[in-house]
Amino acid sequence: TIRIEPCVEEERAMMNILRKIIDFIKEAFNRMFGNTQLERLTGKRVILSQSMIDRMQLWDDMLCGKAPWIDSTESYSGVKSLGLESAVCSEFANVTLSEMETSLDNDKLNELYQKALRNFNEHFQTGLGLGSMVVKPIGNTGNFEYIPADRIIPFEFGDDGRLLKVAFIQIKEIDENNKYYRFEFHELTSEGLHIQNKVYKGNNGDVGNQVPLSTVDEWAELYDDVLYQGMERMDFGYYRNPIPNRIDKSKNGVSIFEKAVEQIKKADQQFGRLDWEYASGERFIFADYTAVKKKQDGSFKMPKSKERLLIPYDPDTTNGDKTLSEFSPAMRDASYITGLNEYKRQVEFNCCLAYGDLSKNESVEKTAEEIKASKNRKYNMVNAIQVNLRDCLEDLAYAIAFYQAMIKTDFGFNCTFHDSVKTDEETERAQDRIDVASGFMSPVEYRMKWYGEDEKTAAQKIAEIRGTMTEGEQP
Repeated sequence: TIRIEPCVEEERAMMNILRKIIDFIKEAFNRMFGNTQLERLTGKRVILSQSMIDRMQLWDDMLCGKAPWIDSTESYSGVKSLGLESAVCSEFANVTLSEMETSLDNDKLNELYQKALRNFNEHFQTGLGLGSMVVKPIGNTGNFEYIPADRIIPFEFGDDGRLLKVAFIQIKEIDENNKYYRFEFHELTSEGLHIQNKVYKGNNGDVGNQVPLSTVDEWAELYDDVLYQGMERMDFGYYRNPIPNRIDKSKNGVSIFEKAVEQIKKADQQFGRLDWEYASGERFIFADYTAVKKKQDGSFKMPKSKERLLIPYDPDTTNGDKTLSEFSPAMRDASYITGLNEYKRQVEFNCCLAYGDLSKNESVEKTAEEIKASKNRKYNMVNAIQVNLRDCLEDLAYAIAFYQAMIKTDFGFNCTFHDSVKTDEETERAQDRIDVASGFMSPVEYRMKWYGEDEKTAAQKIAEIRGTMTEGEQP
């Protein structure tokens, strides 16, 4: 298995290919499992509808700043992306992962586990934006691949939302028109985990005909067909956003900003109006040719610092009677900014963010109860994300143990989250001081937590402080 980094153009090509090969995949899936299982598979379908594919394309375009309503030209009147989609994803990813502490008790497995999480944030942001993602060990190599939703073809989900039958797509490009497509099928059966690899040589966007795995050097060592008996889980971690799918009612993941698509569109358009207001409101000085020097070719020559300010004209062709005339319209930016801020607040509400995450909270007076409600709304969403992420990471730990032939080992999965969305640092620190005074927390533990000291250093500091503190004082 190799990992190939996607680019924007490749992602677009992938979506087009997905549209063409849904029926092909179903047929190929049935054919690869052979006639003995064909009856059992009859009626099974790829759980990835056309409407879902189209929506994933929209989410990806929005994340790339290329939504349908965006104007890519340099025109001041065009609509540019504010990047609210990426901001929503990064906010949830940062809050979720900054509150997470996770490890495995087994040192060897934990080293690999921490390696998988090293660049997890950036991939997690994509997973939040596209609705789901997979993180999977690349065999026993100690490396990992992160597969976004638009490269996952689901065939069956369990009642808990976990994947039971799925295909992943990877591409090896030969040249502009010719590519190799590898379909890696995973099926969890009563006998164990069934994995198959098939390669197709395609051109001009078609999947083409099947070729041997050895055709591509990087794939030559992969098994065509293997059954791992006794496996009770998939060999990867699967994350899915905790948002109901109202696009096609399936269990496919939905973007974290899906409910705010229209509000994001309006915010981008409002920012376009604001940008145009600034551009159209620039001050100009109309000056006749007697006030501006001319070049030998007859064109006007203006001081470099005045190129945007002076606009020369010929008084013989105008009705003007002044050598200099100023154009300086009043700015209406305050109203546009207020409107933009309101659209941002609507995005925050629909995405379950707290007021002030994207908007300027001070511009609109909010009661303490409203602010508290928005924080609770964000806390509930973050908590739901953490529940699903924990399941993903536990499955990943299992997959790492499997590929390291340590599946029987008690690897000791640990994963905890804090509640800083609802409790700020000062409040938590004040509570810890009360716990120290009450004897529920030692001064050493307090210093280790809040000063980042190891136990020995913290104990020495406490001893030094107590040498100068009066009895009863707190650290």
